[in-house]
Amino acid sequence: MNQGHLDFLSSPEWAEMLRTDVLPWVDAAGDLGDDVLEIGPGPGLTTDLLRQLVDQLLAVEVDASLASPLRERMAGTNVEVLCADATASGLESDRFSAVTCFSMLHHMPAPELQDRLFAEVHRVLRPGGIFVGIDSLDLDFIREGHVDDTFVPVDPGDLGARLELAGLGELVLDVGDYQFRFVARKPKG
Repeated sequence: MNQGHLDFLSSPEWAEMLRTDVLPWVDAAGDLGDDVLEIGPGPGLTTDLLRQLVDQLLAVEVDASLASPLRERMAGTNVEVLCADATASGLESDRFSAVTCFSMLHHMPAPELQDRLFAEVHRVLRPGGIFVGIDSLDLDFIREGHVDDTFVPVDPGDLGARLELAGLGELVLDVGDYQFRFVARKPKG
């Protein structure tokens, strides 16, 4: 992640957007349950919000330079931070009541890795569990913010088919001006 992008994701402006826009949407998306996995928390402003909503939160961050300070900051809370590749997490199957990912899918360097992540989400979700996420649309001004950074946007028009291939269904998709939001579910049986 480039420094400008990282600075924004650590900023009071991003924290306020999360509090006033993302948090109400997450609340409306469905019950996250008692044991939630957050994929790609970055500096952890989304983690700060999620931990207020759930009993137990596991944040998986692939970048050690982000995971380590987040782990230190979350010590003594209901959050565990794991530095790992979320496409092959090694976490137990059918464990989590919900999985979340906020503005991180486009940071994966290839669509194949995104699809591996979707399959891993299906594996670790409990039957009936939800997958809640937000990601950027492929727009020029967003691409400009990712100079010297990975930007592999997910086409929201293809998301349903990709999630279905991973075993997730009941997609609810909301495409906005610069981002899309989604909720999908692992079948109950």
